Amino acid sequence: MAFRLFNLLNQELAMDLGTANTVIFHNDEVALDEPSIVAIDNASGKCIALGQKAKLMHEKTNPGIKTVRPLRDGVIADFNAAEMMIRGFIRQVNSKHRSLFAPNIKLVVGIPSGSTEVEIRAVRDSAEHAGGRDVYLIFEPMAAALGIGLDVEAPKGNMVVDIGGGTTEIAVISLGGIVEQNSIRIAGDVFTADIQNYLRQQHVIRVGETTAEKIKIAVGSVIPELDDEPEPFIVRGPNLMTGHPVEASIPYQEIAHCLDKSITRLETAIQEVLEKTPPELYSDIVENGIFLSGGGALLRGLAKRFTEKVNIPFHVAEDPLRAVGRGTCKALKNTDNYSFLMR
Repeated sequence: MAFRLFNLLNQELAMDLGTANTVIFHNDEVALDEPSIVAIDNASGKCIALGQKAKLMHEKTNPGIKTVRPLRDGVIADFNAAEMMIRGFIRQVNSKHRSLFAPNIKLVVGIPSGSTEVEIRAVRDSAEHAGGRDVYLIFEPMAAALGIGLDVEAPKGNMVVDIGGGTTEIAVISLGGIVEQNSIRIAGDVFTADIQNYLRQQHVIRVGETTAEKIKIAVGSVIPELDDEPEPFIVRGPNLMTGHPVEASIPYQEIAHCLDKSITRLETAIQEVLEKTPPELYSDIVENGIFLSGGGALLRGLAKRFTEKVNIPFHVAEDPLRAVGRGTCKALKNTDNYSFLMR
């Protein structure tokens, strides 16, 4: 009984607070995996929906309701909405464990490696205001490396490229620290915007963010020749010139073309980090390869294109969407031993 009461009053949660999705682990299991979005009533300022329910409302609201994505480019853009979202998600996780008292929550949260002190403070404050009593922060590439299963404390070089919704985190890790890193704001949201712009220019069709994201998932590719070709995506929308409804068939080759500039910029950023990497660590990376995680790693042909460009093998992590979440979960169990955790 006493042990059960202790568990009710002391919660340990690992959170990947992402621009596109938030994943929370509890007891080594995924307790929540929801889109990072909140629907707010304009009159009262209260939250009326979170996660998937709020995403269904996105771009379909009336003037009395607004949908907010609290994170932009990997950092908190709307402090109140972020706090509302974190609090709501924690409440959802705890809803199975009814208690008269608010639990004492120990929380590990993943943040972009390029975060400024102000941005780090915003995440910490949001987590504390949402009920976190003991809050630790971990840089996302370090969490991704842990989630992939790399030995981050070994005296050898490991390289991770985590392509999330708002940022791409590129890092060389050795002896429990980040030796070289780059955090660039070219990731899933930019790819979605690229698709919207392409359809506007080439097909004269206006589509929303939600439809562009569906296209990215269905036929997203970065090379024009795939062994396993997806079926073209049929998109419907208003013609920009006439306003009449039109439809177009979008093959994966067109998406590879429209994403080319953004992917080229990612390749340049990866090469810049490799150029700064010490020779001994560089040789480890050549031997072990470079690991891809995050939702962007699911783009068809990405590992192949990067491998051909950089001449080092790239490996897509198992379940790349949750690599950072799994890593924060591992860090949560070893908060006393991992020196790279920030309090």
